[in-house]
Amino acid sequence: MSTITPSLWFDDQALEAAEFYVSVFPDSKVTNVSYYGEAGPRPAGTVLTVDFELDGRRFTAINGGPEFTFDEAVSFLIDCADQEEVDRYWSALTADGGTESQCGWLKDKYGLSWQVVPAALGELIGDPDPGRAQRAMAAMLTMRKLDVAALRAAADGA
Repeated sequence: MSTITPSLWFDDQALEAAEFYVSVFPDSKVTNVSYYGEAGPRPAGTVLTVDFELDGRRFTAINGGPEFTFDEAVSFLIDCADQEEVDRYWSALTADGGTESQCGWLKDKYGLSWQVVPAALGELIGDPDPGRAQRAMAAMLTMRKLDVAALRAAADGA
């Protein structure tokens, strides 16, 4: 049976990043660390790859060098049940050098992009009343971290 595992390319922060991510998400763990050998291309004994799970989903991180960096073309979406979850993930992922962007997007301190989205957003922008949906969408477009109460107020015309 085949599986798809996201592989994240780092310069030399793969283990540090994996340990950070497993500290942020529940039911997460580092499952394996492999090291460069004498064949290189990096010094023997330095971390090559890190296998880890985030909320039960498999990932691999590689220390491949500075040639490639993350950009917004690929991101991970976090579906949050409520504002409390949005706030928790937003705070953790923007800490220590992460940056806020627009509409629920951010970059963590490693440059990886995340979308932190409350369940209420889909409900509001998918509202059968086009006026409510448009007001919620317009409000979302002005936000950095998404605010469920403000989205609901906008949808209601308040």
